[in-house]
Amino acid sequence: MTAEKETVARLLKTARGQMDGILKMVEEDRYCIDISNQLMACQSVLGKANKLIIKGHMEHCVKSAFGGEDATEKIEELLGIFDKLAK
Repeated sequence: MTAEKETVARLLKTARGQMDGILKMVEEDRYCIDISNQLMACQSVLGKANKLIIKGHMEHCVKSAFGGEDATEKIEELLGIFDKLAK
């Protein structure tokens, strides 16, 4: 991991807290739609964390594998595709 490590860690801790809350909601037989909404919120946070991890991998590991600065344009294209897929 690189500079995004702290951000990813924060997002994962947020998701963990959300999951604890969701589990409590299930145990308390809370309204199904409320549980579903919280699950979607947690998925969103996990998706953001995953995007940062993939972005870091592409910017460092993939770029290095391609041999340097020439890969920057291709990496940006791929990141654009990932952004579209993540919506």
